[in-house]
Amino acid sequence: MVSTETQAEIEAALGQVPTWIAALPEPAADHSWETIRDLQFEETETDLEQREKALVALGAAAAIQCPYCIHFHREEAKLEGVTDTERSEAVAVAGAVRYLSTALHGAEIDHEEFVDETAAIVEHVRNQQAAAPSDD
Repeated sequence: MVSTETQAEIEAALGQVPTWIAALPEPAADHSWETIRDLQFEETETDLEQREKALVALGAAAAIQCPYCIHFHREEAKLEGVTDTERSEAVAVAGAVRYLSTALHGAEIDHEEFVDETAAIVEHVRNQQAAAPSDD
């Protein structure tokens, strides 16, 4: 259960205290709201736009296969003007990451070798970008 002060803050932001917040044990309730508020809502300034956060959250929700999170973050993305196509793309990207992560772990790819290969790939792409004609 959240404190009276946090309850008032949540009601002001969301119009109610959702049951999933009310169901959190007392030691975690206020802290959980503060984390959600500070990272996911525009209560504090962060480097990501709200629209970007909604897409990241939707992709993560899909990857962990949480129907609650998928529903919430899909609706959040709609509020931020994210199109159906953009939402589908975010979910597909998350799926590709999960797929490749499974393949890497299953094949037991050496992490240090992976890091070295990634550095070489990044350097190659940077060189290609530097050599590309400018759009200016």
